[in-house]
Amino acid sequence: MQWLGRRGSSNVDDRRGMSGGGLAAGGGILGVVVYLIYSFLSGGEIDPSQIPQMSPQVNQRTLSPEEQKADDDRAQFVKVVLAETEDVWNKVYADAGQRYQEPTLVLFRDAVSSACGSASAASGPFYCPGDGKLYIDLSFYQELQTKFNAPGDFAMAYVVAHEVGHHIQNLNGTAAKMQRLRGQVSEVEANKYSVMMELQADFLAGVWAHHTKNKNLLDAGDIEEALRAANAIGDDNLQKRSTGEVVPDAFTHGTSAQRMYWFKKGYETGDLSQGNTFNDPSLN
Repeated sequence: MQWLGRRGSSNVDDRRGMSGGGLAAGGGILGVVVYLIYSFLSGGEIDPSQIPQMSPQVNQRTLSPEEQKADDDRAQFVKVVLAETEDVWNKVYADAGQRYQEPTLVLFRDAVSSACGSASAASGPFYCPGDGKLYIDLSFYQELQTKFNAPGDFAMAYVVAHEVGHHIQNLNGTAAKMQRLRGQVSEVEANKYSVMMELQADFLAGVWAHHTKNKNLLDAGDIEEALRAANAIGDDNLQKRSTGEVVPDAFTHGTSAQRMYWFKKGYETGDLSQGNTFNDPSLN
């Protein structure tokens, strides 16, 4: 992505030099991490009422000068990506006669507190509808390369754009509507709604990429980097890696093929009217 020298967003709360404010009680750190990994890996919307509150303090790791430089470069990159999402969605909303409410991005290291509870870096990036903020520990950039075999800067751009997609769902009431529906149906049906939410966020990330391409900001291979990331975090792929088995009823964010399909559809069409995953018969 052609990002060097471009505007970075001012809607950034950089907490990397601050204490995270605690980790896991109620159910232990594993339960919290397993729930919060629902964030990016299952999409990014978190119900504040379902997150265990945390208490013990976490000591923030100290970075070497080289690590700090790399971390700062990644911070500038995600600030530019966020600014590009602001430009795109401000125009899309304005064209529809509406005003876009820009989200805040919180950068943290190791642990963070939010309106949705507290999280560790192991939770991955997430969006909290309770405060309308995106939360990212920049170490996830490296994890995309090493753990998920999804290298490249646009893989991380996809992550940011996906979380912004959840912000849009929060703004337009989709998130609240789906949360109410989840409370009225079985777990299997609730999982289906989760899949639809996550795939729509992938679609919205694709729409953003479509507009970014039209601004001549994409490098050759950028879309492949995003698709590789989408493939890596599909439910079937993650379940296979974790347990060796695939349980479709437990899917909460879509298969690798579905995630790639909806991102690509958004990218190729740029047409918001084609992103209603809730009306897709194959997802019901």
